[in-house]
Amino acid sequence: MKQQEKQQHKTSIGGAAVMEGVMMRGPYKIATAVRKPDGEIAMEVKDVSSFVVKYKLNKIPIIRGIFSFFESMVTSITALMYSADFVDLEGEEEEEPSKFDQWLTNHLGDKLKTIVIVFSLILSLVFSIGLFMLLPTFIAGFFKKWTDNSIILNLIEGLIKITIFLGYLTLVSFESDIKRVFRYHGAEHKTIFCYEAGLPLTVENVREQKRLHPRCGTSFLILVMIISILVFSLLPSSTWDNLALRVLYRLLLLPLVAGLSYEAIKFAGRCDNLFTRIISTPGMLLQRITTKEPDDSMIEVAITSMTAVIPENKEDDKW
Repeated sequence: MKQQEKQQHKTSIGGAAVMEGVMMRGPYKIATAVRKPDGEIAMEVKDVSSFVVKYKLNKIPIIRGIFSFFESMVTSITALMYSADFVDLEGEEEEEPSKFDQWLTNHLGDKLKTIVIVFSLILSLVFSIGLFMLLPTFIAGFFKKWTDNSIILNLIEGLIKITIFLGYLTLVSFESDIKRVFRYHGAEHKTIFCYEAGLPLTVENVREQKRLHPRCGTSFLILVMIISILVFSLLPSSTWDNLALRVLYRLLLLPLVAGLSYEAIKFAGRCDNLFTRIISTPGMLLQRITTKEPDDSMIEVAITSMTAVIPENKEDDKW
């Protein structure tokens, strides 16, 4: 039996690939490990400060998914900013900050990083909503001249949405920096699989693991698109007569779609049956684009990050 086939423990530890590194989030710690230009590994470890846990929202289905989604985005953007600080140093001489940079630092101080994170979050949401939700519903509106069936129109909209999403991922995957991020993504998955199998976290053990993981955030994104097709199909057919009304309904229902998608991926992670394998399949297929085989140096970074967030009691990170 191969090592990767023996999975004894399903963990809630998850992560994300960043520039030349991996971020891992455990029940108590968040660690971001980055391979510096000189070959050394830098790491930042923080305590988990969860709004969802603090106010016990993690006990409320649907609601927990909505807030967990935003928390995950903030964590990922923060880790990405940390990794970018090291990558920017490669091959560059340190420059004097501009007068505008100095003004921002003097007037905003420690608040500057928070403002940048909030701005990045808003920008990411606006871009994602515009490209993957508003543009597809606009294009789908042209098909109304051939059919008034709202179910068919919503299905067309969903297919357009998925096509744009796949096209976008395929396009960016040709960029050299993104290719490396996808390889670190593969290292993240392999390391988690190794830990779940109860094996020592060594490069040799991690290398043998699978790179496609059923509880990946990529699976969440594709589930959002599929569930949105089902939810939007329940809207009155009259919404297809008014683009502004259609957009408004989609924006208002987006939190519900995110919450339902979160519950679906949680359920798929807990159970292993025909239904959960079906709903996990689209995300697993998509990971063939978003994860690539890592080299040993990338695996070392993922192991470093993973080791820092594993709790003393293994039951604390149980899925």
